[in-house]
Amino acid sequence: MKVLVAVKRVADANVKVRPKSDGSGADLNNVKMAINPFCEIAVEEAVRMKEAGTATEIIAVSIGDKSCQEQIRTSLALGADRGIQVEADNSIQPLAIAKLLKAVVDKEQPDLIILGKQSIDGDNNQTGQMLAALAGLGQGTFASEITVVDGKLNVTREIDGGLQTITLSLPAVVTTDLRLNEPRYASLPNIMKAKKKPLDVFTAEDLGVDVAPRLTTVKVEPPAERAAGIKVESVAELVDKLKNEAKVI
Repeated sequence: MKVLVAVKRVADANVKVRPKSDGSGADLNNVKMAINPFCEIAVEEAVRMKEAGTATEIIAVSIGDKSCQEQIRTSLALGADRGIQVEADNSIQPLAIAKLLKAVVDKEQPDLIILGKQSIDGDNNQTGQMLAALAGLGQGTFASEITVVDGKLNVTREIDGGLQTITLSLPAVVTTDLRLNEPRYASLPNIMKAKKKPLDVFTAEDLGVDVAPRLTTVKVEPPAERAAGIKVESVAELVDKLKNEAKVI
């Protein structure tokens, strides 16, 4: 089984990102960057499949400028066999990403495509679903468990009412949820080995994909700060404030 894993370069989850002074976007100057946490889970699941003998090859693909090669190399250090970078602007939107991934899928013909369910910067939760639709493949989103049985994929999904298990014919698209696994750390020897693993670079033009944006960002600003809470001495005072100050009752 050939597995294609999409990884995205985002600001480290532990970093507090601030908007630019002109409100045009997030200020990422001198900000520590990392693999999107959900994408890390996707890489880990692919590596576990290979360790179990289910997967034979793992390809890590990322879309962005040259800096995203750092995240591809990290994926290679975690266990991916080779990498693909598709050169594009870092502000590329989900539909264009899905089209580029579909072109890579057509080129590589993987049996399974694994993506994080969403990225922590855009939080769109769209790319996996769009890719499945464009490629005409079955999809299992928000996966908390994946098993391969008799050449088919059983995916346990996290839904509002609990858990749902579906069976997919391969090839298929899966997006990962938090409880699917616990990603490992890359060892120093594997980091060194990753530098020698192949990494191919393509452009959107090479893949014949139009990546023109469909959306325009009007303004980026931080959320309004919450007012400090107050303490009350009695239930009567609480009810009075809820009624006369907050006006919620």
